[in-house]
Amino acid sequence: MVRYLIEYFSGCLGGIAGVFVGQPLDTIKVRLQTQGGKYRGVWHCFVSITQKETVYGLFKGMASPMLGVSLINAIVFGVQAQAIQALGKETPYTHFISGAFAGSLQSVVGAPMELAKTQMQVQGIGTRKAQEKKHQVVYKGSVDVLRKTYKSQGIRGCYRGLVITLMRETPAFGCYFATYDVLTSTVLRVNKHETYTMDGISKMLLAGGFAGIASWVITYPADAIKSHIQADGAGGRPRKYNGIIDCTKKLYSSEGLSVFFRGLNSCLLRAFPVNAATFAVVHVSVQYLNSFF
Repeated sequence: MVRYLIEYFSGCLGGIAGVFVGQPLDTIKVRLQTQGGKYRGVWHCFVSITQKETVYGLFKGMASPMLGVSLINAIVFGVQAQAIQALGKETPYTHFISGAFAGSLQSVVGAPMELAKTQMQVQGIGTRKAQEKKHQVVYKGSVDVLRKTYKSQGIRGCYRGLVITLMRETPAFGCYFATYDVLTSTVLRVNKHETYTMDGISKMLLAGGFAGIASWVITYPADAIKSHIQADGAGGRPRKYNGIIDCTKKLYSSEGLSVFFRGLNSCLLRAFPVNAATFAVVHVSVQYLNSFF
């Protein structure tokens, strides 16, 4: 029992580390995905946000992932460890199955958190924090997004985007854990006695970073659709999309295939440091706490 509690707690710490590292680039990713034509690329988006909204603009909606991602990572790493134990052996295949199972379970928690984060990230675009009231900003924070959404649309509104979140997270986390396992057992072989050494930590950082990139490359189009669905109706504007298929058709007809890959550069730039930090913190924490207890 203590072993699994350690996995859950370490996953929570890894999630917090990942949010601190990745929130600015996540904001840029969502803006590029949902604000077609407004930004010329990653750098232009970064400069525009910091000039018009100050550095605060890069961290909009961080409260939701700080709470949500820490809980999500606790679920993912804890459930994945238990699933591996149930499967009885560690292979790339069992890591994929256990990761996919963990990813599908955490979607139940992750979908509302993602909705709140996305709504905050696309709110008040081009306005400084001090000017937000003058521009009829609807939400005060991530919790306020969920509170008002529940009041106006019920629990179904809070879970808008759940199906596409499942479609993204299930294969993403399967690929995530399988890639990390392959890298740390073959190319970047990490032994337990190396956990606290610079060489071991460097290998975990590299493996975690590449695992994150692999998981995003195979699921990015689904994430782009999810962002549009969850940003739809932000600020009280009329809704444009009636489900996943309708959203996909309208996006493709208006902007072509490229719309499903817009913002990929910023996503991959973010994926490497975020997942490098996440995996390194999780595994160092697990090894330390296991030896302590």
